[in-house]
Amino acid sequence: MTAIGELREACAEAARRGGAVLREKWGTRRTIDYKGGIDLVTDADRASEEALLEFLVGRFPGSAVLAEESGARAAVAGAAGDGLRWFVDPLDGTTNYAHGVPHFAVNVAVVDGAGIAAGATLDPLREELYLAGRGEGAWLGGERLHVTATSEMKRALLCTGFPYDIQEDPDPLLRLFRAYIQRARAVRRFGAAALDLAYVACGRFDGFWEARLKPWDVAPGILLVQEAGGAVTDFTGGDDMLHGGTICAAGPALQRLLLEVLAEVRGDQGAAVGGGGAGAPGGGAADGGAKASR
Repeated sequence: MTAIGELREACAEAARRGGAVLREKWGTRRTIDYKGGIDLVTDADRASEEALLEFLVGRFPGSAVLAEESGARAAVAGAAGDGLRWFVDPLDGTTNYAHGVPHFAVNVAVVDGAGIAAGATLDPLREELYLAGRGEGAWLGGERLHVTATSEMKRALLCTGFPYDIQEDPDPLLRLFRAYIQRARAVRRFGAAALDLAYVACGRFDGFWEARLKPWDVAPGILLVQEAGGAVTDFTGGDDMLHGGTICAAGPALQRLLLEVLAEVRGDQGAAVGGGGAGAPGGGAADGGAKASR
């Protein structure tokens, strides 16, 4: 079994390689395509993914990979399977990037037989690399990360995002947004779930919720928050946040309150909030489909 420290550093290096591409292309003219109606992908997404996958496939040829732009791929033919699966988002915050908004990230995580083993979220413009290894803490540079101790909704700064398809059925998610904004100190919506979770881990935000996400959006952030002492669940309070499409994350005391609001709103709407999850592990919509948000 590959050591956690080695996996953590591999996540970091892959993220750095993808981030270097994004920095190089930042501020230059982008080639933009569309996946469906308004879900966009740029040449920078593809170039970043190519750079980081070249490293991962070369370093871990026995691994499976699920990457946002290229989809799922099995281990390299003829390589001994290592039981690892990598989740890669080469550019979380594509809409921000394409519009020149300097808030986006590269996401890389790896899962072994015991769950998420390591993850990295890199903000390439701020040069902030958030790293976590299972049982080894969450870190930003040399600083160990901790979630906030906020235990009152009225003192909480929350963050969220909306899926690309919110225009098709906006009411359930907007009712949930209203419920939180009426209770919290404030709510932010910055357009990159990877950084939202990293900011919860480092205490910039007190809590985060979002629906219709993909595994590559959240895999590093789940571990970052957990290793920073926080709690992470799906909208029902269960543990299907990697593949189930919904996530709620905060310090333990506040997360309980976030879940209470979720239960209240879901009950009022017949559990409509958070529908359309990403699918079961290893198949279905978890292995493809449109970018969940941004």
